Amino acid sequence: MRIRLVQLNPTVGDLHGNAARIEQYAARACQDGVDLVVYPELVLTGYPPRDLLDRPGFVSRALETTAALAARLRGRTWVALGTIARAPETSSRGLHNAVVLVRDGRVEATIAKRLLPTYDVFDEDRWFEPGPGPSEPVSIEGVPVGWTVCEDVWNTVPSALTVRRYTADPVAELAGRGARLLVNVAASPFTRAKWTGRPGMLAAIAATHRIPMLFVNQVGGNDDLLFDGSSEAWDAQGRSVACAASFVEEVLDVEYEAALGALASSRRAERPTETAALVEALAMGIRDFVRKCGLSRVVLGVSGGIDSALVAALAARALGPENVLALSMPTRYSSPESVEDARVLCEALGVAWRLVPIDPIFQAHLDTLEPPLATAQAQSAEDATWENVQARIRAAVLMAFANRTGAMLLATGNKSELATGYCTLYGDMAGGLAPLGDVYKTEVYRLAREINLQAGRAVIPERTLRKAPSAELRPNQTDQDTLPPYDVLDDILARYVERAQTADAIVAAGHDLETVRRVIRMVVASEHKRRQTPPVLIVSGKAFGPGRRIPIARAGSD
Repeated sequence: MRIRLVQLNPTVGDLHGNAARIEQYAARACQDGVDLVVYPELVLTGYPPRDLLDRPGFVSRALETTAALAARLRGRTWVALGTIARAPETSSRGLHNAVVLVRDGRVEATIAKRLLPTYDVFDEDRWFEPGPGPSEPVSIEGVPVGWTVCEDVWNTVPSALTVRRYTADPVAELAGRGARLLVNVAASPFTRAKWTGRPGMLAAIAATHRIPMLFVNQVGGNDDLLFDGSSEAWDAQGRSVACAASFVEEVLDVEYEAALGALASSRRAERPTETAALVEALAMGIRDFVRKCGLSRVVLGVSGGIDSALVAALAARALGPENVLALSMPTRYSSPESVEDARVLCEALGVAWRLVPIDPIFQAHLDTLEPPLATAQAQSAEDATWENVQARIRAAVLMAFANRTGAMLLATGNKSELATGYCTLYGDMAGGLAPLGDVYKTEVYRLAREINLQAGRAVIPERTLRKAPSAELRPNQTDQDTLPPYDVLDDILARYVERAQTADAIVAAGHDLETVRRVIRMVVASEHKRRQTPPVLIVSGKAFGPGRRIPIARAGSD
């Protein structure tokens, strides 16, 4: 049996466009003599459709589009596509997240997702009813094929990625009912941990049940979620026999020999390193967020620092340098070296660069505000009023260029800054997207060096990589005037934010008690800022955004 895995990049809500591309790939598969073509989870609606599923009109159009598409998929080739399906009338929510199996214009089977994730960024129980079980294999070309949808396989074998959340094990049920081939259709988001751990987890499932397994995954960015594709096939011993490329659309052809229960393929894409994968994921996220929002250009501020340099490099890679406009907006506190570094960066990237000095605007604010503010008592000795004014002037300038050129403004702050509140509301936090909002400062340096390594030259200036980080909002300022050293800070943040460790546990790991307490206080005090940040591209197991729901008005630091 010849099987084709199609890792598509659907646009959420584009029912007509997604259906047309599904039909196009299916027609080609039929012409090529493919027996079974498989698409990712919810490929018709795009994943995740979120509260579009609360809109009756969208649900009706999705169901009608599924039926009309199925009727057009003529020929002997089986087509398995992810879409929504009606749950029984007794259902409280009324919908399934399902795989629909189509052959020659008829829906031959509908398999509903059994395990609905409701943790971190997932909230599927909000919209879907779990499928009835136990599931039964579906005979395709005489082969009993066991079908699962994404989370259905994440409860099968213990791994560093899994927590046993469900009593059911759909894979074990299918194996017990005679499945000779397992297929998982997925929209499994990219994170650093999944990048390194997911292939091993899926290979262990095949080896545990002694059944070959196919995994087809969505690719592309949808809002804050990134999908790497990386569709793969394993034999009954858990050995990888085929692997699609990552971060691009691709088809992967696999031959299944029913008599031997064996898989074979000639396609094995090389997997990037974790650092290179993170670069690709962020660039893909920028490209798809901008494109799927109907835009093609971006604007950003470049300070001569490492964060804005990395965002500029990622944006140029994602959209082409001709679609990136970078502005340098110096004040009296900006060093000539920083302005020069920004110019050199933009020349190396080939992006447009504009110099817009804002000191006259800053002086006008001083002249206007200093007299009335003189009567107001500063809240602390570290009063940042004038620093924030500069950041907000820059945001106003950037938004003026974004409005005039029809571009999206990219925020350039990193996760270390968002975590500690070392950022300005309506200033450097302004923008439509924060590409580095889930990337710690220490990782920013690693990614910048990776970009230079891939380019074979110093795209990001060496001086930018070496100099002490500074916002340059007051004389002789460095980040470490306010924050602990970034290697210390980032480890504390990773433990507190991502691993939910207590202060005592972080101290036991080797950190100073007062430093830990100070960092935690900063995280707690800046929750209101993060609620107003642009969407961040999620690359960790616990990002700021929909997967972390901490009250703003609260007591305590747990």
